[in-house]
Amino acid sequence: MRRTNIPRSPSPSEFFDPEWMSKNLPRILKLAGIGILVIWVLSGFYMVGPGERGLVLTFGRLTSQTDPGLHYRLPIPMQSHVIVDIAQVRSTEIGYRTDESQAVRPILQEAQMLTGDENIVEMQLFVQYLVQDPVKFMFHVRAAEEVLTTSAEIALRSTVGQNTIDFTMTEGRVEAQNQVKTLLQELLDDYETGLLVTEARLLAVDPPADVRDAFHDVVRAFEDRERLVQEAEGYAERVVPAARGLAAQMILEAEAYREQRVIRAEGDAARFIALLDEYSLNPDVMRERLYLESIEEVLHGSSVFVLDTTQSGILPFLPLTQQNQTVTLDPIQPDQPVQPTQPVQPLPTPTPMIEQPDEQP
Repeated sequence: MRRTNIPRSPSPSEFFDPEWMSKNLPRILKLAGIGILVIWVLSGFYMVGPGERGLVLTFGRLTSQTDPGLHYRLPIPMQSHVIVDIAQVRSTEIGYRTDESQAVRPILQEAQMLTGDENIVEMQLFVQYLVQDPVKFMFHVRAAEEVLTTSAEIALRSTVGQNTIDFTMTEGRVEAQNQVKTLLQELLDDYETGLLVTEARLLAVDPPADVRDAFHDVVRAFEDRERLVQEAEGYAERVVPAARGLAAQMILEAEAYREQRVIRAEGDAARFIALLDEYSLNPDVMRERLYLESIEEVLHGSSVFVLDTTQSGILPFLPLTQQNQTVTLDPIQPDQPVQPTQPVQPLPTPTPMIEQPDEQP
């Protein structure tokens, strides 16, 4: 006997028991409701990270702000929250765009603008900013970052239109940056965007490509002029103090010389008056003393030869080989005999250098 297996689909009763379901349906619905309620209640927990600020909305209206940490609010739709990163440094670009490969692509519609002297210049501005007030950033202005980009372009065009192209390209570049930053912050405050500009830097200030080389030559000429002026001022700073010091030194030396001459003249005058008083008391003794002092001053350090005039001869003998021998004497005190420190060698008597005539027989 042959038996053939015929497949059959299982009946729903094998997987789903209607009788059991009808008996436990209220319990199942109750557990499902409790689970959904727990999930709905737990959905009110939220985390605010470092450098972030949480804004809690009750039925769409701001009710509180939360600091970093774990917080709880009522579940939706009663309350909701928005997290704003207030520590992130954001940036925007005016006059150019940077793609993913870090290639710079100029945007001529934003970059080209008219200067105060009616010249066309191409500008590129880089702006960095922070969210200072998250409430104003989220609810007071729609698309606050787009407002910042538009305001930055307005501030840049206004600043460039008030200055000449030479001033903006050369020494006024830093001043133009500060003007753009100040005006941009004023516009953002007026619009209540809640943004704070931290930096506004001019990346490029170039004339159109057709005349760019000529303008660059002008810029280099300005830079050379500034360099020469700085070098001249540096030279003046070195030379002028040295000249002033030399002049002060010469003045002090002249004053010192004057004081010296005055003091010496006063001393000479006092000495002369003292000698005059002594001379008036005893002219002969003073005259002899002055004569001896003068002779001593004149003959000081010289070799003296004393010749005997009683000897006759054509050429007297001088001991020239003994000129370098010196005799040291103690100072002569008044009313004291002279005491030589060493014996004085007498000079030899010169002998006549001529032949004597023969005696008569």
